[in-house]
Amino acid sequence: MSSPDKLTIETPEQTFLEFPLAGIGSRFLALVADRVLQIVVGGVLLLLIVTLFPALRWTHLLAPTGSLGPQWILAIIVLGFFLIDSGYFAFFESVWNGQTPGKRYIKIRVIKDDGRPITAYDAIARNLLRTVDALPGIYGVGMLSVLFSKQNKRLGDYVAGTVVVHEKIIEGARPFLGESVHRDSSPIYDVSRITLDELHVMEVFFQRRDTFDPALRTSMAAQIASRIGQNVGVRVAGWPQTERFLEAVYEQFRSAGRLRP
Repeated sequence: MSSPDKLTIETPEQTFLEFPLAGIGSRFLALVADRVLQIVVGGVLLLLIVTLFPALRWTHLLAPTGSLGPQWILAIIVLGFFLIDSGYFAFFESVWNGQTPGKRYIKIRVIKDDGRPITAYDAIARNLLRTVDALPGIYGVGMLSVLFSKQNKRLGDYVAGTVVVHEKIIEGARPFLGESVHRDSSPIYDVSRITLDELHVMEVFFQRRDTFDPALRTSMAAQIASRIGQNVGVRVAGWPQTERFLEAVYEQFRSAGRLRP
């Protein structure tokens, strides 16, 4: 479920995760930044081609000659610009966990509807319809889709099952209780009963906790710690003990070789 400006996900552990949705404004600014970078890369590519093939002229490339050399070079040029235009977004969202350079600059990210990170398949799928979303040239279809979607989705997001959320800290949120969680020595817990779903909940909480309102952060830490505590036979109450406990369990899970680094 979601509110007009937030995506709320209920996990199997009855914990609610909230993500501030990115609107048209922030997504457009990210797109502009990405387009500027694409133009720069395209210009460098064109300059490189002219430098490597100084004897070539556009008239030679387009003229019907008996040689296939110029036509192949033209095909490579067209393919290169196609990859810059269409493959750029899929590539960066795949390797940068849902972000392009523009999205990283604006501090927004693509995630799955359930809060999980997107895969390479998701990145490719959501960008297959980018050409359709861009119609009639100013992303008119995409903007209409975002306006009429409760989760600010364009057509590509519907296909891939993704949403775009803010990474930045909520404006006006004061430092969390005036202190930060620090690691200290902790007892050894039996992490063998921790499930992958519970592990995912901890990971998402760690990634997003700095964007949560202090009251929500405290409540979520308590709920997750209560659930994990039942599995490891420990009862933890009160912040910051709840977060320290979750961090210790997560690190021990990693140290036990149960999680790929």
